[in-house]
Amino acid sequence: MPDNRPQPPPPSSPVPSPGPSDPAPLLLCGARLTDGRTVDVRLGGGRIEAVGTAGSLTVDGTRTGGTRVDLAGHLLLPAPAEPHAHSDTALSAASDGPLPYDPHDVRNRATEAALLQLGHGATALRAHVRVDDMTGLGALTAVLQAGRSLRGLTELTTVAMPRVLTGVAGADGIAILRDAMKMGASVVGGCPDVDPDPTGYVEAVLEVAAEHGCPVDLHTDTADPARVARLAAMAGGLRPGVTLSPCGGLDRLPAEAAARTADHLAAAGVTVVCLPQGGCGGLDRRGTGTAPVRLLRAAGVRVAAGSGALRDVSNPVGRGDPLEAAYLLASHHGLPPEDAYEMVSTSARAALGLPEVRVEAGFPAELLAVRGDRLSAALSLAYSRIVVHRGRVVARTSAVRQYCDSLTTTTEPEPEPTTEPTTGLPRQGRAGST
Repeated sequence: MPDNRPQPPPPSSPVPSPGPSDPAPLLLCGARLTDGRTVDVRLGGGRIEAVGTAGSLTVDGTRTGGTRVDLAGHLLLPAPAEPHAHSDTALSAASDGPLPYDPHDVRNRATEAALLQLGHGATALRAHVRVDDMTGLGALTAVLQAGRSLRGLTELTTVAMPRVLTGVAGADGIAILRDAMKMGASVVGGCPDVDPDPTGYVEAVLEVAAEHGCPVDLHTDTADPARVARLAAMAGGLRPGVTLSPCGGLDRLPAEAAARTADHLAAAGVTVVCLPQGGCGGLDRRGTGTAPVRLLRAAGVRVAAGSGALRDVSNPVGRGDPLEAAYLLASHHGLPPEDAYEMVSTSARAALGLPEVRVEAGFPAELLAVRGDRLSAALSLAYSRIVVHRGRVVARTSAVRQYCDSLTTTTEPEPEPTTEPTTGLPRQGRAGST
């Protein structure tokens, strides 16, 4: 799947400037749905206005500026969301020496990373950002600035991630965390596993979250069942909710202990975000494994999937692609394609506190069109994508595969190839393969 740097759209199909309060009506024509229907979908006011059989809808004639997008050969899906990103460290793998935390550099990398993930289809992004006595609040300020500059293209929210919250050093950590929330961070996070007192760390996080009425999103390996049980008991009453990730340690526990832990998490209403594409820098370790998604789902735990590291030292080849996460869940963890995609779309949006998206009238116009005729094909070769956010096209990725002319002589008649004028390479013809 493409991972090149974001490119400006061609002049023939410009992406509108961000921030319209009421985007012009848009008609998506001839899209295929996962149930096999081919439909037209009319968007207006940032929502889906109507869904009808192909050819049955027109752009709303009461407003000007409506446009059509031909989605023949595309599968239309609810857009994915990214529930676990590290925007402050993204795209830093090639940096020499210590991790660059210069605010200007962080803002540029955070912006580029968000655009890459938007091109993959994620129209909402939750970024975990370190705030501590070493990095201060500069990285958070830079990521918040990046989020403001991207309004209208994607939604970027931030998790303040302090390092130590207990003992003598913890007083400074709590003060920095409270300042981060006042600055605009919308979620309280962190990693209790690296604090000398993990339980005290969680208590401090929950206290600050209660003060601000915001969610909690913690990094933990969940390798200690007793600690997870305490965390679940403490978090059970918190609203608007608690998320844990990446929880790879659950997969290393004995089956009975893992099942009991999953039951504790389900009873507490805790969401788990797994990272099938690899780990992240939050735990200061690599290769922690993926949470046992089938066990957790069977216990009633809401499980979403995120990307984790995007080309930083924790995963120098991270792609930040939700469809790759779904592909790995289907191919390596045995989930049906529909369940795998649900984890990067519906469940991921729920983990972020966002409204559900369906391709039905009345739902938010947050959509992804992928070349292909069924979901399994889309997860296998999802190169060409069209992304819709708030009812307008905000990103396009197109791919054309070509083959060199065969050197084999044959007496059989050959079909006339479609060729490029300069290369003589026939295009790959099947719609589901690009």
